Amino acid sequence: MSEEKRKKEKLIIIGGGPAGITASIYGARAGLNPLILVGPEPGGQITTTSELENYPGFPEPIGGFELTQKMTEQAQNFDVRLEYESVEDLIPEGDNYIVKTDMEEYETETVIITTGAEPKTLGLEKEDKLRGNGVSYCATCDAAFFKDKDVAIVGGGDTALWEATFLAKFASKVYIIHRRDKFRGAKRLGDRVKNMDNIEIIWDTEVKALHGEDKLEGIRVFNNKTGEESDLDVDGFFVAIGHKPRTKCLNGFVKLDDYGYIITDDKQRTNLKGVFAAGDVQDPDYRQVVIAAGSGAKAAIEAAEYLEDKHDKKAK
Repeated sequence: MSEEKRKKEKLIIIGGGPAGITASIYGARAGLNPLILVGPEPGGQITTTSELENYPGFPEPIGGFELTQKMTEQAQNFDVRLEYESVEDLIPEGDNYIVKTDMEEYETETVIITTGAEPKTLGLEKEDKLRGNGVSYCATCDAAFFKDKDVAIVGGGDTALWEATFLAKFASKVYIIHRRDKFRGAKRLGDRVKNMDNIEIIWDTEVKALHGEDKLEGIRVFNNKTGEESDLDVDGFFVAIGHKPRTKCLNGFVKLDDYGYIITDDKQRTNLKGVFAAGDVQDPDYRQVVIAAGSGAKAAIEAAEYLEDKHDKKAK
């Protein structure tokens, strides 16, 4: 696309979760007229969480989708623009950046990357084929489909334990499959699942195969201490083994750590001048909504200061 046809922006925010929405509010208040390129998951991962108990300002639990809806409404009160486009490329050009989406091409002075993370898969042979047909990565999205049925969930962290308790509200039986002999998640959550009548924990075990062609019919498990394999008849299988950052669209220009997370300093700055990152895409440790939102605010404040310094230098 020719330079004349590109849409010119001061600030583009890639991703529309809590970090991106918060960044847009702060960017709008700084007069940057931000544009959010929402991408494939409006609202971010948090929309799949049925209840949040630890977000300030809400004495009663609030659903993740409802929270992001309220955030988006607040952003739109500041005339923040949202486009439901997926970014495919981010390319430096002079002092600015070209952002290519599946629909448009933009030129922007600053970028805040808030693309978040996505669930890790097990890499099993039929996993992709059976996704949505018995295999799921989101208990809060799909638990109701398995009312009075037997399901299994693999994982041992906070997410797996929390999702197991949620599944137990619907399923007749929930198997938690964990490759170790103790959970990595919070003790409080571990104690809760151990005391639930319809949850059974299968320790030291890994999932080796999925059964079924058009829909899941069961799974094959392997005990990594005894070496024994066995089949487990379940109608649903949930994968909760962590997440990986969404950085495919960055085209190799932004530096990543060994795990694929964007490297930032304490001011959310990346290795590229004028490019900032916030939220789970640069946070492998905490993965909390309130922290993502706070980092989005920091990134927008720093972007505004960057632009002010840049324009001051040009004026001299």
